[in-house]
Amino acid sequence: MKLITEMTEDVKCLIEDTDHGQKHHFIEGIFMQAETKNRNGRVYPLKTLVNEVNRYHKKYVSENRALGELNHPKGPSVNLDRVSHIIKDLRVEGNNIYGKAKIMDTPMGNIAKNLINEGARLGVSSRGMGSLKKNTQGINEVQEDFMLSAVDIVADPSAPHAFVNGIMEGHEWIWDNGILKEKQINVYHNEIKKTPKKILEKKTIELFGDFLSKL
Repeated sequence: MKLITEMTEDVKCLIEDTDHGQKHHFIEGIFMQAETKNRNGRVYPLKTLVNEVNRYHKKYVSENRALGELNHPKGPSVNLDRVSHIIKDLRVEGNNIYGKAKIMDTPMGNIAKNLINEGARLGVSSRGMGSLKKNTQGINEVQEDFMLSAVDIVADPSAPHAFVNGIMEGHEWIWDNGILKEKQINVYHNEIKKTPKKILEKKTIELFGDFLSKL
């Protein structure tokens, strides 16, 4: 399965006063969209997205478990030490998935609050697992096995190289005895990337031998 991330810029940062004089910070707006080719060249069928949003809402949002992080982590799981917000509302309106998330009083949440107070531009980015298949128009279509993991807060969503093409974009993941692991081929790829040129050939041969031993 593929780790799929999608950036959304149509969100607002809000500060709401309570009856007790406290200030609560929120982000709200369009979190995901269906039936529209996005900047990553993918399209989500409405049925696929609606089914998954309903599942996620029932299992996570309604149970106060829909947590998200400040910036994307390196995998699909939510890291509790980096949680910044919790989704309070997630609903389908036409082809759009609208959401509202409360910024929490966590270390990462306080960073997000300070950014909002200083007028920083923030966006959201959904993160989930699923497979892709080209449709009749040659566009990558997200399949029915898509599972939403989280909606994260990101900075400057218009910077494509920093966020839209994030470091985990395109990585493949598989279930191995109930544990989600990065595919071995990507492990080799990362090893090669960090290997000094003077020993690159030796390292490549070593990794290739290891690959053959696993066939």
